[in-house]
Amino acid sequence: MCRGTGMLDIMSELATPARPVGIVRTTVRRVAVALTMSIGVGVLMMTTWAGSPSALFFRTIILGLSATATFAFFEVWPRSLPRGLQRWALQVVAVGVSIPVTTVLIYLLSTPQGAHPFWENPGRWAGWTHLTFAGILLAPWTALAAIVRQKEAFARHRELTFALERSELERQALDARIHLLRAQVAPHFLFNTLANVQALVDAGSPHASAVLRSLTAYLRAAVPLLHESAATIERELQLVRPYLELMQMRMPDRLQYAINVEPSALKVRCPPTTLLTLVENAVRHGIDPSEEGGRIDVDVARVGEHCVIRVTDTGAGLHQSPSGLGSGLTTLRERLQLIFGESALLRLTPNRPRGAVVEIEMPAHT
Repeated sequence: MCRGTGMLDIMSELATPARPVGIVRTTVRRVAVALTMSIGVGVLMMTTWAGSPSALFFRTIILGLSATATFAFFEVWPRSLPRGLQRWALQVVAVGVSIPVTTVLIYLLSTPQGAHPFWENPGRWAGWTHLTFAGILLAPWTALAAIVRQKEAFARHRELTFALERSELERQALDARIHLLRAQVAPHFLFNTLANVQALVDAGSPHASAVLRSLTAYLRAAVPLLHESAATIERELQLVRPYLELMQMRMPDRLQYAINVEPSALKVRCPPTTLLTLVENAVRHGIDPSEEGGRIDVDVARVGEHCVIRVTDTGAGLHQSPSGLGSGLTTLRERLQLIFGESALLRLTPNRPRGAVVEIEMPAHT
């Protein structure tokens, strides 16, 4: 069935079932469509009509309104049909039967009192014949086309509804996955940091008090951020700086670091703890396993429509890290894929002469 505009589109308006809320609007629309079609039929019949044009248009309008009323009536009545009888078939047959019934009534009521019946008048009989056959040829087929269009519309509506429901379920699953990953991130960082502080305290380090102060600053910034759906590079730096201070206090002779962030990248939005995850990964898998320690460089730049985050360390390197990326970096990769899809990349490459480079490229949304 053609999906273009035309007679089927007009009758699809007639086929739309009326609802209690929009019954007035539906009725007005159906009447307007019926009037338009009736006038069109009258214009086409004027070349063969022997009577007055006003009588022709009056009769085609009455015929169109009668067919529309019949179509709407059998759309809701009877409420239940016998087995094997389809409502669409009942509507099409009813519209076809209504045409000759209506034309007979029109001609009977318009016959002057005492005049011969219209079937005994050749001119009037010809008019009735032309009007009736025109209605029979047009109305049932148009009603059938309207019902087909209605079924197609219902199918499209049902398909769209299923698609919306599926999209909503996918969105809920995505939200649940992100919440789960976020719940995994929080204890990961907090417990790692607390374990590092505990090692200092157990060793009786004189820097324990300063470490605890830095830890307090770190947790004050970290805890609210872990429950947010998005952060900024500027907020991430509030976590990274106290974290690196903590790690440098723990191993002052083995860790040096530098942070270089372009001002234009400060407002770029990112998943919470993105930058901290990269820095923590460099400490855990790069600096800690290395006897000589190393240096960590944090560089953030905005390149066009993308933000590039690079964390470089001169630690043990990839070949001396048997645990691989670690749970934090693996989780971050999943979060980036869930949020940005293919628009975000996470690359892990060796650094020369030693160490590793972790780089993230993601959309620079603000």
